[in-house]
Amino acid sequence: MALLPAPAEQELVQRLLARDERALGQLYEQYARNLFTVILRVVQDEAMAQDVLQEGLLKVWLSIGSYEATRGRLFTWMVRVCCNQAIDALRSPRQRFHRRNPSLEAAGAHYSPAPTAFYPEHIGVRELIVQLKPRQREVMDLLYFGGCTQAETAEQLAIPLATVKTRARAALVVLSRMAR
Repeated sequence: MALLPAPAEQELVQRLLARDERALGQLYEQYARNLFTVILRVVQDEAMAQDVLQEGLLKVWLSIGSYEATRGRLFTWMVRVCCNQAIDALRSPRQRFHRRNPSLEAAGAHYSPAPTAFYPEHIGVRELIVQLKPRQREVMDLLYFGGCTQAETAEQLAIPLATVKTRARAALVVLSRMAR
């Protein structure tokens, strides 16, 4: 990349200050490849570097008024803006989460079909359901062992659908406490 000559750079800055969108396009064409390379060295992930580049150029567009030509070249200022954006991205809680929890592909997860049948007795649900209140137990029996939907359960027990949902939720809360 060749830096623009000082007069051309000053003209570009003036056009950016005047919110000339074509100047933003020129800025992108002139500097994006080199800014991307610098950002990639910081974040070490191409997809993230591409995102940071876009965010960095948006920040340049929005904060061009803070650029001072007396303190350095436009490219140098943009590198600083983009590097700060890259560091912020690396420090973000979202990025820390993704570093701690790799994608399923990266973790080597393999696809395997789900079991064709669910057998609650394999995990001891029947034994736990016996300990529920009778009204919760009858709802859970129909939902989990009878294969009924919530609407079908409400119809069979002649109670409102909302009551079925409330009893099922209460039963799940009790069961989760028992399973601990």
